[in-house]
Amino acid sequence: MPQAIRVEDLTLSFRHHPAVHRLHCEFPAGSLTAVVGPNGAGKSSLLQALAGLLRPTGGSVTPPRIGSAAVAYLPQQAHADRGFPLRVLDVVMLGHWPQLGLFQGASAVHKQQARAALEAVRLVGFENRLIAELSVGQFQRVLFARLMLQDAALILLDEPFAAIDSRTTADLLAVVARWHTEQRTVIVALHDLAQVRAHFPSTLLIARERIAHGPTAQVLSPEHLERARRMAECWDESAPRCRDEHVAFAAAQATPQSRLAA
Repeated sequence: MPQAIRVEDLTLSFRHHPAVHRLHCEFPAGSLTAVVGPNGAGKSSLLQALAGLLRPTGGSVTPPRIGSAAVAYLPQQAHADRGFPLRVLDVVMLGHWPQLGLFQGASAVHKQQARAALEAVRLVGFENRLIAELSVGQFQRVLFARLMLQDAALILLDEPFAAIDSRTTADLLAVVARWHTEQRTVIVALHDLAQVRAHFPSTLLIARERIAHGPTAQVLSPEHLERARRMAECWDESAPRCRDEHVAFAAAQATPQSRLAA
């Protein structure tokens, strides 16, 4: 059964500069939530922390997720390396790895499940195609099929619809909706607010700090979006490095514009 995820006073830093600062929020079990905010708002860092891949410099995520097979995390496709001569079915089969481990071979049932996942993302007949030969949208379908095999209670997607065609986006949004009906907890970082309004009942708006969290229509109000924009304009990425993340955050915000906004 999925569990609620509690984020308490969470601070995340990257090279001694703040990515997320003292964030409080809760993702109910089985919820479907979009995470939105300006560029550099900390969306990707938050997902990495929820996946257990980024250690907080302050606060906590409960329950902890490090090494958990109950989490499926898909980073931005720009980080994927398609240089290896792997075939589509091989990549999808990697979704079984948390259950099979390194030494247990895949059975005929596992392979049939992989083919069924490819059918669900409309890639029947692509099993033996090299991933280097695929379009961006086709490769994203492959990655979604791999996620299906992980059968995770928590699914984290970082900009999964960036730079892909509208047909692929529609098909993958249908997969996300299906995960939601299966009572999985799905959290998706997005930049397209029209997609968020149309497909996501709950939204977390951040600008390194929490701006608003709740029903999408309420969160994406003009007032909240303007506040996020103003906070983004106040960030000073050239602020000096600090050992203490709270001091670092204050230094990054201490610009004339931020003092006026306060």
